[in-house]
Amino acid sequence: MRRKFQVHILGSSAATPTSLRHTTAQVLAYNNKYFLLDCGEGTQMQLRRLKLPMMKIDHIFISHLHGDHYLGLPGLLFSLHLLGRKKDLNVYAPLGMQQIIEVQFTLSQLVPMYKVIFHELTAGRQHIYEDRYLNVETMEMEHRIPAYGFLIKEKEMNRNLRKESILKYKIPREQMAAIKDGADLVRPGGKAIPNHEITEAPPRPRSYAFCSDTAYTEKFLQQIKGADLLYHEATFLHDKAAIAAEKTHSTTIEAAMLAQKAGVKQLLLGHYSARYNDLEMFTEEARQVFTSTQLAEEGKVFQVGEE
Repeated sequence: MRRKFQVHILGSSAATPTSLRHTTAQVLAYNNKYFLLDCGEGTQMQLRRLKLPMMKIDHIFISHLHGDHYLGLPGLLFSLHLLGRKKDLNVYAPLGMQQIIEVQFTLSQLVPMYKVIFHELTAGRQHIYEDRYLNVETMEMEHRIPAYGFLIKEKEMNRNLRKESILKYKIPREQMAAIKDGADLVRPGGKAIPNHEITEAPPRPRSYAFCSDTAYTEKFLQQIKGADLLYHEATFLHDKAAIAAEKTHSTTIEAAMLAQKAGVKQLLLGHYSARYNDLEMFTEEARQVFTSTQLAEEGKVFQVGEE
């Protein structure tokens, strides 16, 4: 069975919350790890409402310093302290995020029970996180202030030993690691059994591309080629393309064009302007260009790739 790789939508509104939509926040759940992508107002309330384990979040990625993407962070950090958190918490954000949080702590005379470790995002493509299974790197957006997206990619796994091969050839334990790395099985007397006869290829690595606020740009196109799931802002319907360009945002059609050119498997639209109540037109427009398009709406959960 493949490891869980899911995206939970906590907020999808642009600039200001509405009566139905919170500002941007998502939780990426991988196996038993939880990552927070942006932290708009009300994020901690959404985490509770959707029964997501906020105490298991050890890494928070903030795309840029417009308030609708980080104003929920101070409240979340205060709550984690009150709930007795002891583990370190890593925050990845552009220059200024650390200053904002430290001012909050200083003025309230709060010394958190846990350590907040800040990692500054800078221009270009950065490799910012790695564990046994995942890599996370930044993508530079086209916005009025420095803004970044995040590409979360599974690592290539080792080959899998076939159970019947282990029994048939009585494969010694000391050879198993090398065989999983691609080595042939060496039999007594020196005869070798080819690796492909005793192993199976691992599942294809999956990836999720989170593209935060940006005007239409192809500068990270190669980075997201073939992604299983692409989240891309679509602040406006396409009749507002001129306004989108002026405000360095994107339209439905522009998001769909990028998804098509990148050859991704599925597109999620989000960051809808508060002027829109009915979002049906967003998918109708985008599907004219890229049929596998869905709406990122509060409470929805999306699988990244095949389970």
